Amino acid sequence: MLTLCLYQYVTMTGIFASQVFQAQASLASHRAQFPGLANKAYFNYGGQGPMPQSALEAIYQSYAHIQQLGPFSGKSYDWVVDEATQTRAAIAAELGTTAPTITLTENVSAGCNIALWGIDWRSGDHLLLSDCEHHSVLASVQELQRRFGIDVSVCPLQATLNEGDPVAVLEQSLQPNTRLVVLSHILWNTGQLLPLQDMIAACHSYSSHQPIRVLVDAAQSVGMIPLDLDALQADFYAFTGHKWWCGPEGLGGLYVRPEALEALHPTFAGWRSITVDRSGHPTGWKADGQRYEMATSAYPLYAGLRAAIALHQQWGTAQARYQRLQTLSQRLWQQLIELPDVLCLRSQPPETGLISFQLPGNSHRQLVQSLEATGFMIRVILNPDCVRACIHYLTLESEVDQLVAAVRPFGQAVEGRR
Repeated sequence: MLTLCLYQYVTMTGIFASQVFQAQASLASHRAQFPGLANKAYFNYGGQGPMPQSALEAIYQSYAHIQQLGPFSGKSYDWVVDEATQTRAAIAAELGTTAPTITLTENVSAGCNIALWGIDWRSGDHLLLSDCEHHSVLASVQELQRRFGIDVSVCPLQATLNEGDPVAVLEQSLQPNTRLVVLSHILWNTGQLLPLQDMIAACHSYSSHQPIRVLVDAAQSVGMIPLDLDALQADFYAFTGHKWWCGPEGLGGLYVRPEALEALHPTFAGWRSITVDRSGHPTGWKADGQRYEMATSAYPLYAGLRAAIALHQQWGTAQARYQRLQTLSQRLWQQLIELPDVLCLRSQPPETGLISFQLPGNSHRQLVQSLEATGFMIRVILNPDCVRACIHYLTLESEVDQLVAAVRPFGQAVEGRR
């Protein structure tokens, strides 16, 4: 009996080891399709992801194809329309929604601005945003306040990173005159994943007189976590393709909930956003998310983003990719908290790929510059003052361990100065 158990144990151990080896070999082969990962340990996906070779080739081939058709011709126009249709469909499928809800934009900021400026603001209206929003959003809100005399207040969500109830904090900050709430699905500075569906429900149910709309900055969620936007019920969800999707810079999108479409007016107009009569005279807006698009764009980027999304799907489902990312994030977090002079902002195992930490008494900028010189790419965050490392499902366990080893001497230097 003992011999049989030992045989089973050895057999199962061998099978497990074989599976691990195969998984590692599969990931290594997959990573080889990303040229930007070849000579560095990359931890800046939250700023911009490295493009796969297939995306680069798709972009080049699209530019060449346009020239073959004739840059301005009937055939090239039909090609552009088809490319845009395919891209909206690919994006919608990944986000759990339908193509008509998707507007093609340049980036997150463009999507946020469409929503911010499309509301018919009146003096005295209230806009609420969290204390963890990106400065590009803050700048737009400040200009709205200056032009229209709206009231703006801040919801203190940063303090709920390790304790407290974000939903309750939000509810306490809502007012009878609140028209829009601006939130990030994942806070870009601390990596906190907000209970967004509950927060949106709280906004939608707050008043029976006037719906409180919710604009979501999705810079750090699209491409990282599995999404079902139809179930989430956000009114506006602005995202980009160049971060966690590893697509080309200059292409993003905005989801507009069908119930919010008619109340969100286009701020800019172009031939892509309007309908015309037989004489070419504008007759109205497109019926779906295309009404917020404008005119000529870098259309070859569409094929690049679709190629990047398709390559991620080849490795695994959105849920499988997220689970691996979480495992790696927790590996990094666990090792960092064991360093005596490193303080992770998150006191519990992280749910996302953003790991922010501090080295008290040390220069975070100096740390980032020193690590980059040795091939480790991370970044400084100013508020709160910290360093942020981004974990992707593409990240290797060995890269996580090497990053910790590279950070360790800086903590020891702090200890030596005490």
